[in-house]
Amino acid sequence: MRSGQFRMFRSRAIGIEAVRAETDYSFPKHTHDQFGIGVIDAGAQESLSGRGMVRAEAGDVICFNPNEVHDGMPIGESRAWTMLHFDPPVIGGLLNDIGEGKVAGAEFPLPVIRNDRMAACFAMLFPLVIDNSTPWDRLFQEELLLSLVAAAMSEGVPPPRDVAVPAAIGRARELIDDDPAASLTLAELAAVCGLSHFQFLRGFSKAMGLTPHAYLLQRRIHEARRLIAAGTSLAEVAFASGFADQSHMTRHFVRNFGITPGVYAAAVC
Repeated sequence: MRSGQFRMFRSRAIGIEAVRAETDYSFPKHTHDQFGIGVIDAGAQESLSGRGMVRAEAGDVICFNPNEVHDGMPIGESRAWTMLHFDPPVIGGLLNDIGEGKVAGAEFPLPVIRNDRMAACFAMLFPLVIDNSTPWDRLFQEELLLSLVAAAMSEGVPPPRDVAVPAAIGRARELIDDDPAASLTLAELAAVCGLSHFQFLRGFSKAMGLTPHAYLLQRRIHEARRLIAAGTSLAEVAFASGFADQSHMTRHFVRNFGITPGVYAAAVC
């Protein structure tokens, strides 16, 4: 991937990260531990989402939910997008307010939304999050953010889907989540579930949308992102999050987020 295609901005809002990108890079299946709302600025892309294959074109609003497996590839030479990533407590607080305490655990229903008013709202919000050169109108920013999230929640009704994770597979997932840095084997995870190696591999992949190893890597990447944001040195982060070394962490971080851990650290620390 060529350098300079991804830019992460220093955010003025706690719990919100801001990214702008233009690239021909095709992302493999991955997840985020944050919510995301953005706009396709130019070009188009196709992606697997929690709602199946979707296409997003210039002007479309794009959304994702935490731990929702997705990928992304350009249609044509490249595409450009602007994105805000939200820590779950930020969205949780907004949804609690929007639903008057009745929408706990809700998700954005649609991965792609064609709505000019939403796109315009996002276009006004993004500069308020990143622009340090002008006085910050907190009231305006809060109004825009609340309106944007409310619109994302109200657009469309998701098709029925089975999101329940079998209890046995859930035990293995919890084992990974509790200590992503731990060195686990297929035998250990299958034993926790009381399944054969093949039964576990097939069941986990079906329930989670990722193989056990791919899921473990995602949890390590998200742990690395959290530690970097907390100010931990990159060498320490690599060790604490379970990567073989810093270069190993960097390779997977770039593959997942499009930017290096160093660029991320410079934007959030």
